[in-house]
Amino acid sequence: MEKLTAIIPVFNEAHHIEAAIQSVLFADEILIVDSFSTDETLSIAKKFPVKILQREYEYSASQKNWAIPQATHNWIFILDADERVTPQLQEEIQKILSNPPHDLVGYWVYRNNHFIDKKIKYSGWQNDKVIRLFKKNFCRYKDQHVHAEISTNGKLDYLQHTLQHFSFSSIQQFTAKLNKYAVWQAKDYDAHTGTLTPYHFMGKPVWRFIKHYVIQQGFRDGVPGLTISYLQAYAVFMRYVNLWILRNSKKN
Repeated sequence: MEKLTAIIPVFNEAHHIEAAIQSVLFADEILIVDSFSTDETLSIAKKFPVKILQREYEYSASQKNWAIPQATHNWIFILDADERVTPQLQEEIQKILSNPPHDLVGYWVYRNNHFIDKKIKYSGWQNDKVIRLFKKNFCRYKDQHVHAEISTNGKLDYLQHTLQHFSFSSIQQFTAKLNKYAVWQAKDYDAHTGTLTPYHFMGKPVWRFIKHYVIQQGFRDGVPGLTISYLQAYAVFMRYVNLWILRNSKKN
C-alpha cells in the first residue's frame, strides 16, 4: 500500500482542529501547517501524532504549495481545518492507495457544505468539488490569491464519497472572510479587468444574486439560501470596490 501524508493548514482553529485531525488519523503522516496561531490550536494538535510546521501566511495557494514538498510520502491529502473525512471516504482512499492506478495523478472530491449548522443542498454549493487526493510530484496550486485550484500534470478521477465541510458558524465569520477575499481578488482581477463601469458595481452583483438564488435554487435552502445569495452578491460588489481602491492608490 502507498503511504499517505495529510496536510492541514491552520490559523486559530481551536474549534475545529481536534475533529479535523481525528478524521485523518489513518494517514501515515500528518503535517499541521500553522500560520502562528494565537489560540489553543497547537496545544490541541500536540495531543496527536502530528508534525507541526510554521510559516507566515500570504494566501492559501502559497501556503499549500510551500507545504506540499515538505510531505514525506508520495500521496497527499489536503484537509482544511473545517473539513472532515468520513469513514466511508477514508475507506475509499485506503482502497485506492492499496493499488493506485498508474494513469492517474489525483482525485476530485465533492463536498457537503454546512452553513450555520444547516446542510446546504442548493444555493450554488450543491456541485462544490475540490482536488484533495493527489501525487506530490504532479500537482501544485495555481498561483492566485482566492479560490485557487490545483493544476495537474496528468489525469484525474472522482472519489465516490464526499468530504464534510463546516464552512461558517456565523454571519460575522462569513462576512469577514468575504471582505478579506475581496481585497485579494482585486489583485487577481486587476490585470484582466478593463475600465470599471456601473456594470461592475451593479450589474455583476445583481447577476450573482440571481444566479445563486434563482438559477441555482438558493430559495430552496430557506433563509440560509437567501443569506448566501445576498452575501455572494455583496462579495462581488466589494471585489470591484477594492479594485477601484487599488487602482486609485497606484495613481497617488
